[in-house]
Amino acid sequence: MKKLIAALLLSVVPAVAFASGGDVHLDHANVDLRDQASLQRGAKLFAEYCMGCHSLKYARYERVGNDIGLSADEVKRDLMPAGGKIGDLMKTSMSAADSEKYFGTVVPDLTLVARLRGEDWVYTYLRSFYLDDKRPFGVNNVVFPDVGMPHVLAGLQGLQKAVFKEEKDKDGNPHKVFEKLEQVSPGKLSAGEYDAAVRDLTAYLAYMAEPMKLERQSLGVKVMLFLVLFFILAYLLKKEYWKDVH
Repeated sequence: MKKLIAALLLSVVPAVAFASGGDVHLDHANVDLRDQASLQRGAKLFAEYCMGCHSLKYARYERVGNDIGLSADEVKRDLMPAGGKIGDLMKTSMSAADSEKYFGTVVPDLTLVARLRGEDWVYTYLRSFYLDDKRPFGVNNVVFPDVGMPHVLAGLQGLQKAVFKEEKDKDGNPHKVFEKLEQVSPGKLSAGEYDAAVRDLTAYLAYMAEPMKLERQSLGVKVMLFLVLFFILAYLLKKEYWKDVH
């Protein structure tokens, strides 16, 4: 039993570490899964900027369209590749071999990324790319140092540089600590518009990670109300049965 508990605890630790984002401050995503317009905008952004490399292979186009309020025609027009079928899984056309060739590793599927990393992590990560000429694609990321991904949303956000300050550790050794990001060149969107777009994309990935979340929460409330009502009725029934037993 002790070995089983230890194994379970060890299996949870990596997920907690991923979600925490280390020492980096994570901004609150504040997504609303009830906002279907936001989910639709996020789905379109993912299809346009992310789907070329990243898959959502545990979801189907038809189910997604039904859940976020898109018709079959809208799904085919805005989310699907040409020649696809509405019942297809949402897979990328990039092969694993091509992925390793271009990026040095297999590009991860993102169906569960918001559940593994956390919504705040995803939201902050997509806003934290900065210029770094030492990296293969010329950018780095504050939340995910030395990430192998290019900044695919740079056309929307523009380019940023990272400002670091020098501090000393407890042993007196100097080291650089991230302080802030500064805009170098503008993108198509203002800072506020870009944050809103990334929030939509994060909301979509949060929905993808658990499509049944709202239904689960609603069912949970109903079950709790039923249990409260059942307890009251059971208590009253108990009093009625035992009122003459003295």
